[in-house]
Amino acid sequence: MPHNKTRSRFPRTCLAAFAALHLLAASCLLEAKPLKPAPPQSLGISSERLERLDNTFSEMVESGQLPGAVVLVARHGKRAHLGIYGERDQEADAPMKRDTIFRIASQTKAIVSVGAMILQEEGKLLINDPVSKYLPEFAKTTVAETNESGETVIVPAKRPITIRDLLTHTSGIGYNGKGPAWEASGIGGWYFADREEPIRETVRRMAELPFAAHPGERYVYGYNTDILGAVLEVASGKSLDVFLREKILDPLEMNDTHFYLPQQKADRLSVVYSYKQDRGLERAPDAGGMSGQGQYLDGPRQSFSGGAGLLSTADDYAIFLQMLLDGGEYNGVRILSRKSVELMTCNHLAEGVKFPWKDGAGFGLGFRVVEDLGRFGEPGSVGEFSWGGAYHSTYWVDPAEDLLVVYFTQVRPAGGLDDHAKLRALVYQAIVD
Repeated sequence: MPHNKTRSRFPRTCLAAFAALHLLAASCLLEAKPLKPAPPQSLGISSERLERLDNTFSEMVESGQLPGAVVLVARHGKRAHLGIYGERDQEADAPMKRDTIFRIASQTKAIVSVGAMILQEEGKLLINDPVSKYLPEFAKTTVAETNESGETVIVPAKRPITIRDLLTHTSGIGYNGKGPAWEASGIGGWYFADREEPIRETVRRMAELPFAAHPGERYVYGYNTDILGAVLEVASGKSLDVFLREKILDPLEMNDTHFYLPQQKADRLSVVYSYKQDRGLERAPDAGGMSGQGQYLDGPRQSFSGGAGLLSTADDYAIFLQMLLDGGEYNGVRILSRKSVELMTCNHLAEGVKFPWKDGAGFGLGFRVVEDLGRFGEPGSVGEFSWGGAYHSTYWVDPAEDLLVVYFTQVRPAGGLDDHAKLRALVYQAIVD
């Protein structure tokens, strides 16, 4: 069926883009889970040009740069391309499959951020509320500063941290906090799957520590969404896993998205590899630690990390993104209002607060947002929102092109790989209408 060409001509402001998208999304809402396929040509994408994408990623696997990967491209509410490359487990000769389960790490943040907006829509919180309304230990926080003599001094925060600060990573709470207090706390890194305490207890101990910046003054990527997950537990009266299951995962039929894997799905979990240009791929240890298999299967199952804890499949995550692209509704199920999606996908960083990792981009309520395509310097569109995960996965949603892309692999660290940039170039070069 020919696509509706008006859907590829959205205005560039996110408000107008989603207003137009809402009016035209009805044709997608009866799609069954997962996203139904359609001939790429019917979606304005060249099949011949998509072969360049397949060839490139197949070559990266064959050359030993990637162990395996899944690429899903959807446009106008239908799946235009599903590329499956390499192996889930090289040593066992286990091929990568469509239903392979991946550690999505920081891609968890988008799902938890949607959870916060759901609670705002239900009247159970406001994103401008102080965090201390739900977590009293955050009523008075401190910041580590350097004085004129070069000494580190601990001073009171200038103002309370808000939920909006957590959503935008402007609370001042970074990963790997420095100093003796942080070292003594035992809170290190972002991996919580092996913790034998609920996230609420971990977050309680965080509140006692000095932070890296005053609220609202800097973008500091860190434990914000883990703290947000604890807020959601208090505001909803449910553990984070139950809340997300009831409000997002079950309604969207994201049946393969979990904090910890059911035993019957163990053989679908992808192995983690590391990549270095001078050494190629090496398998990570199977047991223990952030790269192992064991904690997601046999761990204590007590810590539900809103910042990095979920596992998922490409199909599941594409459904979640399609819901956002369609203004908060998918397959006849409304998760959020269109206005909440608009609010999430606009830049919220105050004047003078710079997104540190990419020119031309800001940050919304859980997503990087492209604001200036020339400064951004890669194919895309103004209004695009995206993020990725520590195991080298990524995604983006482009409302102007009615497009979403999910890329899952399991490589940590991934030093020297240019697969993300190549993927972006290869997806956009295939769009011909």
